[in-house]
Parts: sequence; C-alpha cells; structure tokens
Amino acid sequence: MARPKPTVLVESIDSATYKSEQVLQSEGIYAVYYKRQPINLRTVNTLISYPGPKYKKCSFSAPGHALNLAKKLNALFKTTDFTVHALIAGDEYTGKDVY
Repeated sequence: MARPKPTVLVESIDSATYKSEQVLQSEGIYAVYYKRQPINLRTVNTLISYPGPKYKKCSFSAPGHALNLAKKLNALFKTTDFTVHALIAGDEYTGKDVY
C-alpha cells in the first residue's frame, strides 16, 4: 500500500539551490510516555565520557514511529509501562514563563 500524499500547508523554494522546505499537515504529535509521564531518552557510554550523551527522539508526527519505539523500550526494560499518547492540541507555549 502506498503512503498517502501529504497536504502541503506552505512552501519555500530556494532559487539558488532549488531546494524546497515544505510544512506538512499532521494530525498531531505522538509521544512515548513512561508510567503516564513524558520522557526524554539519551544514550551514554559508561566507560568514557567522550563524545558525551546522545539524546534521542521520543515524539513523532506519525504514530507508527512512536508505537515502534514504545514496543522496543518495553522489550528492553521488560515492562509494559511505555505507552504512546496523542498530543492533538494544547495551550500555546511562548517561553516567557521559563524559570
């Protein structure tokens, strides 16, 4: 089955390189949660501190990627506590109320 064609909301084309940046419509953001709490993921080498921790994505614009990650994490940690939550809409965040 072919992937459905995305709806392009706005597009900008660079006249020098002919590369196009497109903003696509999405139903929402799908995030992996642990025990109903939002999470971040990182990988660290426990033997050396170089090159430092690598942070991984745990929210996606398509549900399939989030479901696959939750399944992988549940298998890795031998639990069923990793779930996927759909973030459809919420309050706009402006960053003005940062500590």
